Amino acid sequence: MELEYTDQHRAFRAEIRSWLEQHVPAEPLPSFDTEEGFAAHRQWEATLNTGNWGMVTWPTELGGRGCDLIEWLIFEEEYWRAGAPLRVNQNGIFLLGPTLMEYGTEEQKKRILPKMANGEEVWAQGWSEPNAGSDMAAVRTKAILDADGKTYTINGQKIWSTRAVWADWCFGLFRTDPESTAHRGLTFILVPLNTPGITVRPIKQLNGLPGFAEIFFDDVKVPVENRLGETGAGWQVAMATAGFERGLMLRSPA
Repeated sequence: MELEYTDQHRAFRAEIRSWLEQHVPAEPLPSFDTEEGFAAHRQWEATLNTGNWGMVTWPTELGGRGCDLIEWLIFEEEYWRAGAPLRVNQNGIFLLGPTLMEYGTEEQKKRILPKMANGEEVWAQGWSEPNAGSDMAAVRTKAILDADGKTYTINGQKIWSTRAVWADWCFGLFRTDPESTAHRGLTFILVPLNTPGITVRPIKQLNGLPGFAEIFFDDVKVPVENRLGETGAGWQVAMATAGFERGLMLRSPA
């Protein structure tokens, strides 16, 4: 199959190339594993949003441009060609964003996705737990539904959480059925990291920078509206997220 660009595609390429030439920083931004660099990358996300380039394939009402697959690939080609900054909100826009499109309520989509696209809210992953190795289902952090049925109380710990040091939110799996084991009884929950009872402890890498963090939950209260998908169906939602993560290979400049 031979790909042929339409006049619309060529005009789109010219538009994004021109915009990037005018807006990509002349010098590389500091590492987003530093506080200064994280803030600079967050500002870049806001700059992208001024041109409505934050997530080009998303619907316009959710902060995107409604682009098709070919336009998205053109955008990626031009983005890498221009040497534009890495996307600090990768966990949000490329992993949680499409998961929300599939499993989120309309209210969740309208509340979360626009702020994700413009960098106002940056997301961390909350998958791994201590002594669990690579077993994503070895979840011991509990989220117990209060008697009123409106609030989860979360207790436990996550580790190796990417972007958590300066992120605003995290997503992850929590055990809502304390009698369950393995992938059963898990629920996918979205948690604001400024919630009382949360402690974020940076984990320094060999270069001295905190690329990861531990997150401690001590009687953390989260409304049921922050559940993504059905109670106990978290594994299904998480597998969808993992599938979107594998799709990130499409973004490789190689």
